[in-house]
Amino acid sequence: MIASIGLSLSLLAAAPAHGVEPAPVALQTIERLDLPRYLGTWHEIARTPNWFQKKCAADTRADYSLNPSGTVRVVNRCRTHDGELSEAIGEARRVGGPDSARLEVRFAPRWLSWLPLVWGDYWVVDLDPDYQLVAVSEPRREYLWVLARQPQVDPKAYEALLGRLRQQGFDLSRLQRSTQSSALP
Repeated sequence: MIASIGLSLSLLAAAPAHGVEPAPVALQTIERLDLPRYLGTWHEIARTPNWFQKKCAADTRADYSLNPSGTVRVVNRCRTHDGELSEAIGEARRVGGPDSARLEVRFAPRWLSWLPLVWGDYWVVDLDPDYQLVAVSEPRREYLWVLARQPQVDPKAYEALLGRLRQQGFDLSRLQRSTQSSALP
């Protein structure tokens, strides 16, 4: 980790001063994720657009629960543009030690779980001390989700979170607020 930060800083120093954006520093996760405390329901407050949520128009949420195997059951739900309920069920596993904030998630069938490409990075990059507001991304910063325990979030807390994400090198110009209109079953 320190080596990659040093390499990033070296590249930054070597970049020309005109017209070239320096490479961002390696994405950092929070120091410690208390997984049992993280479990439960999270409402999507904002996200960067992605192909796998194109059909989601409103009321997007994720429900996390512990499987007997120690992995996490993931149930993502949303309302589609035609008002139907869409649901995707997956599994997440922790990468690293028992406190790691780096997880991988898959929505492919279990029999394909041996394939590395079916697992996507799920990194907790910001989390308030009360486990009420979180930002989740992946190492390239292509995807970003802001989730909260409630369907609405305090505007000051949201703006403060966005400030911390900017400091981590996120381009927030693509971030879109999510519509939360009603409770899902």
